[in-house]
Amino acid sequence: MLSDKTILVTGGTGSFGKCFIEYILEHYNPKKVIIYSRDEYKQFIMANEMNQYKGKLRFFIGDVRDKERLYRAFEGVDYVVHAAAMKQVPACEYNPIEAIKTNIEGAMNIIDAALDKKVKRVVALSTDKAVNPINLYGGTKLVSDKLFIAANAYAGGKDVAFSIVRYGNVAGSRGSVIPFFRNLISNGATELPITDYRMTRFWISLEEGVQLVLKALAEAKGGETFISKIPSFKITDLAQAILPGCNMTEVGIREGEKLHEIMVTREDSLMTYEYDKHFIVYPHMEWWNPGRIQPGGKKVGQEFEYSSGTNTEWLDVEQLQRLLKDVKQY
Repeated sequence: MLSDKTILVTGGTGSFGKCFIEYILEHYNPKKVIIYSRDEYKQFIMANEMNQYKGKLRFFIGDVRDKERLYRAFEGVDYVVHAAAMKQVPACEYNPIEAIKTNIEGAMNIIDAALDKKVKRVVALSTDKAVNPINLYGGTKLVSDKLFIAANAYAGGKDVAFSIVRYGNVAGSRGSVIPFFRNLISNGATELPITDYRMTRFWISLEEGVQLVLKALAEAKGGETFISKIPSFKITDLAQAILPGCNMTEVGIREGEKLHEIMVTREDSLMTYEYDKHFIVYPHMEWWNPGRIQPGGKKVGQEFEYSSGTNTEWLDVEQLQRLLKDVKQY
């Protein structure tokens, strides 16, 4: 699928971007991979780490806010994976205009560039926080998701499809709870802070996130939201898995934080189909052609909700300990 193709990854020096690029270089033979991001130092580090692939890599300094720069970067690109975003909830709350410029206006620029430069497939990374958002980050990502879905209505006769993949905090990614706990322990902590003892999360590795994006690139007809079927865990169990026998202190839920991650709402269930290893939420719009529904799926019930708090598959402390051994830091 990706062999002899040119792939561009926005935010390519982030946790997901690095893992995705490493994977496709190891398993495919792309013509070229363009890393589009605004931090020249991270690009320098990444170029040194992937020196064996330097003939395939192109490092492009740019911001998704800069439409003219995007147009230059999109020349000859076949596939785009849009991972760039302002993601830190407090930073978005304190700098709302900046979050809007990156997460919403940046999405609009990606769409325009993809349509005008004849990109064939665009997959945008979403988040559980875009579902019933309670913070600005989630709100901007909800708008971004809507923009990418609606972009399919403007494609006309062009061979382009825009789709979305949705998951929560990825295990081991920068800013997530695993490196946070590990950093505390490395500094001598014997007690771990828990925001709320009831809190649950989905478990998805970076590699599983990569596989979901590849599925979307291969199968999307345009407008779908792909969601992996993955296990849940309790934050208290994760703390015990990382530091067995540790004391845990409940410190209170942070502003903009949810008790549980929700991937599919009851409202989404009207257009959600369940497959063997994933769900797809299809568009509920006039332009959507039901003939695009992927075969092999079963429509979920009207009151269906996919939440980490009511999941049917759970990880215990022992299972988490085994999984943590394979969690790499990016």
